[in-house]
Amino acid sequence: MSEDSIRPHHPVPRVLSELCAEFGLEAANEADIEGLEVTGVTSSAQRAHAGDVFVAIPGVRRHGAEFTDQAIEAGAVAVATDAAGLAIIERNGLDIPVIVIDDPRYALGHIAGWVYRTDPEAPRLFGATGTNGKTTVTYLIAELVEHLGVSCGMSTTVERLVGQETIASQLTTPESDQLHSLLARMREVGDRVAAIEVSAHTSLGHRLAGMYLDVISFLNFSHDHLDDFRDEEHYFQAKLAMFRPEAARCGVVNIDDDWGRRVVEETRIPVMTVASNPDAGADWWVESWGTDAGVGFSMHGPEDREVHSTIAMPGAFSAMNAACAVLTVMQGGWEPEQIQEALDTAGGFAARVPGRLELVSTDERGPRVYVDYGHTPEAFRSALTALRPLATGELIFVFGADGDRDTLKRPAMGQIAASIADRVIVCDYNPRTEDPASIRATLLEAARSVGKARVEEIADPETALRTAIAQAKPGDVVINAGPGHEDAQHRAEGKVAYSALKTARLALDEAGW
Repeated sequence: MSEDSIRPHHPVPRVLSELCAEFGLEAANEADIEGLEVTGVTSSAQRAHAGDVFVAIPGVRRHGAEFTDQAIEAGAVAVATDAAGLAIIERNGLDIPVIVIDDPRYALGHIAGWVYRTDPEAPRLFGATGTNGKTTVTYLIAELVEHLGVSCGMSTTVERLVGQETIASQLTTPESDQLHSLLARMREVGDRVAAIEVSAHTSLGHRLAGMYLDVISFLNFSHDHLDDFRDEEHYFQAKLAMFRPEAARCGVVNIDDDWGRRVVEETRIPVMTVASNPDAGADWWVESWGTDAGVGFSMHGPEDREVHSTIAMPGAFSAMNAACAVLTVMQGGWEPEQIQEALDTAGGFAARVPGRLELVSTDERGPRVYVDYGHTPEAFRSALTALRPLATGELIFVFGADGDRDTLKRPAMGQIAASIADRVIVCDYNPRTEDPASIRATLLEAARSVGKARVEEIADPETALRTAIAQAKPGDVVINAGPGHEDAQHRAEGKVAYSALKTARLALDEAGW
């Protein structure tokens, strides 16, 4: 099922000439658009449906207008594009109404919002942004809203969810046309809230164009994505853009680091702050402690208000994720007492987040095995620190690094791995077009420079994970970081099927656990 297949089941047609009147546009090729009805919007010819407006966007290598014939064949009734796109369509002799706009990518969300009527009626948007933890916090927001008796849809790196419909995701934050169609479907099924994961790339691609966040939470910030952003400051500014009046009504900010404190200083919307230290000066502070099933936590706020609960994931960072979810919902209008009652009734946060520090093993006599999506130095530090106390034997860490992505973070990844784990196994993880051996060599050199852990190289990720589990003993903890929920590896020859979750389960079965 393609990612855009969650669309309204009963779209109400809109007239193209009215769209032009709404935005001050006109058909550029003298086509007769009077009475022409449209029912959807797409930025991809491959995802076009009958009745769509195809918004043809210029890309890095090719212009979307080059695929107009494919959109027409699928039933698209009009195209919105720039002057260059119009020239391509005319050169190819295609007979379809064309509306010329200066910036098709920016216009995409506004056109989609108008066609799907999401501006006045969309569910309230509760967003989460940060380098690490976005997916987990989004799941926790949705879980808590449902516990409060309110229907909640969801959009994350893992999946999009509305009613009983679920589809796998391809982007952390989908293109704006996909998100508007998703919100329109949520409105049909009665979802009053949508929990959405907001990436830094959202700003670059105008993916929230035509939408307004009711609440946005800032979780943390660390080194990542410098292959897409010029430097750390530009990466930070892309996240800070969500904390402006034109983007969101209010926010939640974790001020455990200097970046969070900068958000508070530079934001132009009211925010509620949270920290893990009672002396940080935050509105709320969080204490946590380990439990057999995960972590217990207490949130202490103004006027002696408190929230106490548990989350079925290990580590103090999991407690902070839960607290950010609680405060996001609180900023959305629910009182601490209502939230406390809902969590008490539910027995805490179940935190069923695919591939996020997910415990795969079930036999308590054997080793604990976790699969995680973390692929940044700080994500490694958080996961390893959380699992360190659980390892009465060895802590075994299996990981690799993305190819064709930010290379500067690789040494820190190797050093952190070897400074906390007892045994490190370096393997391939999405090498793409880079030389996998070169990526591994950087990680190995960094890990061995620490001089603490036993470090080895097993290139094939399946063999690496199976070896770690086969050799693990009771009391050991094995964690495979990187693949998370994914079911394929990206290599030079293309996508290769691979699931760390399935591999871990099979290896545990073979080992008798």
